[in-house]
Amino acid sequence: MNACRKNAQSARPPIRVLLADDSELMRNAVRVALGLHRNPPIHVVGETGTMAATVAECARLSPDVLLLDIRLPDGSGLEACRRILQRQPGVRVVVLTGASSDSLVQETILAGAHGYLMKEIAPGSLAQAVVDVADGKTVFDPDATARAIRLFRDQTAPTVAERLTLLSRQEQRVLALVAEGKTNKEIGAQLSLSDNTVKNYLGNVFEKLQVKHRSKAASIYVQAGPPEV
Repeated sequence: MNACRKNAQSARPPIRVLLADDSELMRNAVRVALGLHRNPPIHVVGETGTMAATVAECARLSPDVLLLDIRLPDGSGLEACRRILQRQPGVRVVVLTGASSDSLVQETILAGAHGYLMKEIAPGSLAQAVVDVADGKTVFDPDATARAIRLFRDQTAPTVAERLTLLSRQEQRVLALVAEGKTNKEIGAQLSLSDNTVKNYLGNVFEKLQVKHRSKAASIYVQAGPPEV
């Protein structure tokens, strides 16, 4: 049984990789690292150093995986990624870069890439990442994953103005009077509410605005203005 499984694994065809990086030294290092992987074997079928050449060679060679630097002399690797995936959706694209920022991670995801790895990755980890991507998985550097999660949270979190719209009409009235500098007793007198009722309304306001102090709630109200209803 073990022998059969071993033979089945060894029969797997090589993973064909195209390297796109303007540094010949970097391409050599990556080629050596990938060449050490034996099961399955990884073959570098081509190398490019420009965006134009990358798009052209990808069309000519149809690699399984494209390892792509973001910064190329004649343009962005991410633009190459978009062009390639429009014409060859079966190619698996992994960004291999020395640059890391929230915006780059976001642009990489939007471009359709299947991975984002840093150039300091260990050789064995890089080879395994190529295998994983060829198998249909996505591979993201842990820092890039954290950035992507943070971006998602930032983009889906409600804005201050949106949080204000969560307030009921009475909560809005109470907050408006807080913003005018009125005390709980004064608010209660103006709205015909007891002190405890005012406190309850303020507790709801603090929770919905995600603040702990009336001064912060008042500041939010003043900056954002009354919510549109």
